[in-house]
Amino acid sequence: MRESSRGLLLAVGAYLVWGVMPMYVVLMEGIGAIELIGWRILASLVVAAIIVTVVRGWSRIRAVLRDRRSMLFLCLSGVAILANWTVFAYAVLSQHIVETSLGYFLNPILSVVLAVVVLRERLRPAQWVAVGISSVAVVVLVVGYGTFPWIALVLAVSFGTYGLLKKQVGAKVDAITGFTIETAATLPISMAMLVGSIVIVGPTILEVSPGQQWAVLGFGVVTALPLMLFSAAARRVSLATLGFTQYIAPSMSLAFGVLVMGEPMPLERLVGFAIVWLALAVLMVDLVVAERSRRRALAVPLPAP
Repeated sequence: MRESSRGLLLAVGAYLVWGVMPMYVVLMEGIGAIELIGWRILASLVVAAIIVTVVRGWSRIRAVLRDRRSMLFLCLSGVAILANWTVFAYAVLSQHIVETSLGYFLNPILSVVLAVVVLRERLRPAQWVAVGISSVAVVVLVVGYGTFPWIALVLAVSFGTYGLLKKQVGAKVDAITGFTIETAATLPISMAMLVGSIVIVGPTILEVSPGQQWAVLGFGVVTALPLMLFSAAARRVSLATLGFTQYIAPSMSLAFGVLVMGEPMPLERLVGFAIVWLALAVLMVDLVVAERSRRRALAVPLPAP
């Protein structure tokens, strides 16, 4: 199998796992969202430690710990993904799955905005058009549906910020090392959330079935698996290919929320989603054109001296 084909399968696998994440969280209904995130961090850290031990990666961990710049960005990215996970768990357990899908549809566009604001990157005209269209979509959702889509925007901004921070680390830190360190960095916050939730609400994990308790323990595997698949895919396929596959997960979440969980999809919300999809179509076409132009430029031989 060609490397590009293998990379595509890995990318699809990663987003399929992320796509079933709402279904997995629903299995743990009855556990408080804040408490659930605390257990997720603990389970993820245990899984990460096992993987690092198996691949003999502790030397890479020690090397990154001596790099202050990388440590700073990994700690910040850990906080960003913790915020993302917390809002996601709250949204799924409170039956706002459709709004989580909107957040991940908006994520590519919010990432473009963050690149302009933080990295001072210059956008191509089509990217500006996509940003403008998506802004209209948010207005339509607010006016037509009557509520501000804060869950969607927090998910999009937090995940976009996570990607931006990870970009600052670059290829210096592999996926497993980065995942382990950023998860460990969130441990004090997540443990405070866990203890606070248990003190205020009580240990809700003791009130659910053994199957649900095992699902909580398996959360670490479900968290780490798509990350490793995605990391392997990113080294094998183009940015354009990854750009298209990333819509698998929110599409699955949207279908699950509407068709299985029975969440409402009135006309005004459907119109808002349709405008977001239009913005994404513009963004993807621009990405494909830019990728082809880059390849043509690389294929042109340099003039002889």
